[in-house]
Amino acid sequence: MRVLGVNAVFHDPAAALVVDGHVVAAAEEERFTRRKHGKEPVPFSAWEQPAAAAAWCLEQAGLTPADLDAVGWSYDPDLVEHGQAGTDPGWERLRTDFARRAPWFLQTVLPGLDPDKVEFVQHHLAHAASAALAAPWQGGAVLVADGRGESTSYLAGRYRDGTLQRMATQRLPDSLGLRYEDLTAHLGFRRSSDEYKVMALASYGTPRFADELAADMHATGDGGFRAAPVDLSRFAPARGPADPMLPEHADLAASLQLRLEETLLDLARWLHEHTGESRLALAGGIALNCVANTRIADEGPFDEVWVQPAAGDAGTALGAALHLAARAGDRVAPMPGADLGRGWDDDELEQVLRAARVPYERPDDLAATVAKTIADDGVVAWFQGRSEFGPRALGHRSLLAHPGRKENLDRLNAVKGRESFRPVAPMVRAERADELFSRGPAESPYMLFVHDVAPEWQERIPAVTHVDGTARIQTVERSTNSLLADVLAAVEDATDQPCVINTSLNTAGRPMVDTPMHALETFGSAPVDLLALGPFVVRR
Repeated sequence: MRVLGVNAVFHDPAAALVVDGHVVAAAEEERFTRRKHGKEPVPFSAWEQPAAAAAWCLEQAGLTPADLDAVGWSYDPDLVEHGQAGTDPGWERLRTDFARRAPWFLQTVLPGLDPDKVEFVQHHLAHAASAALAAPWQGGAVLVADGRGESTSYLAGRYRDGTLQRMATQRLPDSLGLRYEDLTAHLGFRRSSDEYKVMALASYGTPRFADELAADMHATGDGGFRAAPVDLSRFAPARGPADPMLPEHADLAASLQLRLEETLLDLARWLHEHTGESRLALAGGIALNCVANTRIADEGPFDEVWVQPAAGDAGTALGAALHLAARAGDRVAPMPGADLGRGWDDDELEQVLRAARVPYERPDDLAATVAKTIADDGVVAWFQGRSEFGPRALGHRSLLAHPGRKENLDRLNAVKGRESFRPVAPMVRAERADELFSRGPAESPYMLFVHDVAPEWQERIPAVTHVDGTARIQTVERSTNSLLADVLAAVEDATDQPCVINTSLNTAGRPMVDTPMHALETFGSAPVDLLALGPFVVRR
């Protein structure tokens, strides 16, 4: 089966291609259009077709739209309950009308596509498939939580032989994701897509409102939960984007974050009790909350927890394709990694450098060259291999720097135009991680868990140690990324530091760098000392 998956309804439009059960390519439309999350400040902008991403996915496999056996669209308009409490009926009608026209829309951007091959896949089913079918194991429990799908906000179940057995769902208006969005907007951030800022802010507060919030956010003991709208102004005044951040804002963030974690833990315990499974896969926007993920992994009943790196809505494109492939009888292979986007070979990279007329070198030892820049307290723009699918920079489109100077946190936040309370992450070789970090899974290749920084290391790597003594780490295996492992080893030889700062290669409000030209533009406009573009380097 040659199956294309598409997400195009809420936000983060994306496409993914699965051929004979193997993930060939996956990419978000923002990497092509440079519109972050596929949004513009105009109506209906979230409903952007991933035209460029879909065309690129097909090109990777040498296919045309007519060659496809199926197309999965990760939203089923027939499952929407109009007039449901907590929803805007006008927007619901527009969204479902848009979705029903999906076959025609896709035919216009993919000429030659047979519209009869387009099939609606329930939003949360697509999320579930993106986790359980892409995980390193076959079968097991799966938990999906986000803002909303068609008329629900949650799904829990188990996979057997590629098929989902649903155990529980939660109807709107109760939604963990929407309540987190309410808080995000109340604190002066973008309602959708800025939730990670609230998670970071929570570390600065005390959860003194958590007991009062428990009445409105808790598991109900039957596999579901209550998460009704709350008047947040009872706890802290609404904040405008330019208003000062008050202590009660951080306390409110800490309180709702704690209620989210406790509710998810209760849901995971219920799911384990009713399935007996030892492994759990997570997806949905809530699964990007790495603090909650760590509590599920550490305090929950499952032996292993795996999180889809593209856990947000972009990942539903992959899930829709995997679901249709598995249903057709293909044996679905585990996801090979998050580097599923565009890449360039050495000749193509050199052609770009020549066309840009910038001086460049091809050092004999790239790892040593990069390590020297980091040891000299320089910032490195790192562009290697295929770009990541999902919101995390995982060593393909990254900014790297020395973790031993606390000032480098403020320095990188200034480079990226971010809030000062936002943390940056450490990247470490897998074999060294246990020495520096505890709690959370031993392997964390997708940066989706937090770990405690060992007390003796907190003063040695202050730039990546968050205010609460934790860090969201990425572990690097030589078997999957030998060049990056060489860089980390060379940095340790030069500095006695076994990790480096890793943050995404972009600036405020812009998607992550995707192409060589994007990398050169960012390098030219930001205070970065070295660009490592494939085997080549460009110096400031």
